[in-house]
Amino acid sequence: MTKRIDRVGLQKLSMVDFPGKTAAVLFLPGCNLRCPFCHNAGLVLEPEGEGLIGIEEAFSYLEERKGLLDGVCISGGEPLMNPLEEVMDILNRAGELGYSVKLDTNGCFPDKLSEILDSGVVDYVAMDIKNQPLKYPETVGIAGFDVRPVMRSAELLQRSGIDHEFRTTVAHPFHEVSDFSIIGKWIKDAPAYYLQRYNDSGNIIKRAGVRAFSDEEMNDALACALVNVPKTGLR
Repeated sequence: MTKRIDRVGLQKLSMVDFPGKTAAVLFLPGCNLRCPFCHNAGLVLEPEGEGLIGIEEAFSYLEERKGLLDGVCISGGEPLMNPLEEVMDILNRAGELGYSVKLDTNGCFPDKLSEILDSGVVDYVAMDIKNQPLKYPETVGIAGFDVRPVMRSAELLQRSGIDHEFRTTVAHPFHEVSDFSIIGKWIKDAPAYYLQRYNDSGNIIKRAGVRAFSDEEMNDALACALVNVPKTGLR
């Protein structure tokens, strides 16, 4: 029997997760990747851990905040690890409450993403680009990782007509400035691309050897990406 999504994390207010909107964030536990610099290690490594609330409690909160919040972000973990019908139910319920709906994804499940895009249930999608394709296995913590589904998801998103962004969390030793020229060519002319400096949240999967880019390095990476993605920014 497929396990239902019955518990989620809830951030009651975010001013940054949904561009231009005040939003609540629902975090669906579990992820198929093991990015060493992930700042949501609890959701990834202990999906049944503390800090989660019942899905109905989360929707009660959203009901109460109608008219006060603009949007709902469905994040993770990786939301699309879950059965598609479960994720669609959550997206639809948020939309039926009158919220704009945003989905965060790592792009590993293009078939599910395609159905969601075709359904019209989301207003905005943010997709992670972990690194240039050849560096994906090390960056996501999975030997032999096949990046082709991620590349297909990026293509689907760029053809969808739905507002979206790509984003990369930038950290040593996984990234070099030159990687962002390659990523820029991959997602050429994307409507938005953000470079996010690694920040140790205290809940990192693997701290050893992981460190942030300097201001100068972040600006150099930005310059590389801007050649092919004019709407690249730092976040």
